[in-house]
Amino acid sequence: MSGLALTLALLCSGAMPAHAAIATGTVGTLKVERHGDHGRAVVLIPGLQGGPWVWQQTIAQLQKNHVVYVVTLAGFDGVPAPAEDGNLFDRADDSLLRLIEQHKIDKPVLIGHSLGGTLALRFAGEHPRLVSGVVAVEGLPIFPGMERVSTEQRKMMAEQMQTTMAAATLEQFKAQTLGYMQKVGVIDPQLAARYAPMNARSDIKASARYMAEDLASDLRPGLKHANVPILEISPYYAPDFSQPPMQFSEAQKVAYYQSLLVDAPNAKVVSISPARHFVMLDQPMKFQQTLDTFLKTL
Repeated sequence: MSGLALTLALLCSGAMPAHAAIATGTVGTLKVERHGDHGRAVVLIPGLQGGPWVWQQTIAQLQKNHVVYVVTLAGFDGVPAPAEDGNLFDRADDSLLRLIEQHKIDKPVLIGHSLGGTLALRFAGEHPRLVSGVVAVEGLPIFPGMERVSTEQRKMMAEQMQTTMAAATLEQFKAQTLGYMQKVGVIDPQLAARYAPMNARSDIKASARYMAEDLASDLRPGLKHANVPILEISPYYAPDFSQPPMQFSEAQKVAYYQSLLVDAPNAKVVSISPARHFVMLDQPMKFQQTLDTFLKTL
């Protein structure tokens, strides 16, 4: 199906989200849901292996005063991966552009988590007149640490990462997603056990391709064109940063993220603690308050 088509009936399966969309469809390589019927539009972009489940509490709050578009990248959360080759970042960017243009969305706010935040920053740099602001939740213009190596080194590391990730069996992939959620994703082990199987619904090879493109890219030069308000949300959990080489205070992590966004004319970093990578799951109230405060300034 091309474009965003209104659905006449809601899905009745047990996998139906708690906040059912009033419209679903596909645009380019993106699966799209629409929630809410009035107010400034926002576009929610999950990160690597993410789906609408990442944003359920966020959707519940935002749809009261916003039209909310939730996109899922091709290959994630059960959405089929693209069959042909090609740069997935480019295709996601093109699909976001088509979504905004085809449905005449007036300067939405892009809100992206992790990889989704990186894509939102890229889009703002390439199409600043089409958006009114960006919220990047642990999504940066360059993968942390990759600013210290050369372009060729990044490409080599990306290729190695892709080969390793793509070779995983389904059982290995499930174990890896659980380990990631337990050690990096969230603080609460029960949350990790709940959400890891949702991450594991994604295509293994597509996950590897997106990860490789993320590692290889440096979007910092394009940020000089992103002359819209940008909010970077940086979660912080002190035990994770208590030992070298990851020994950082909360203020030091904020300063580091700010340094990676220095080319953006109007970027601000805000820390939320205690929280890990999925800050919206660890600290939903603090996350929503931070989001609401930003949206009110636009």
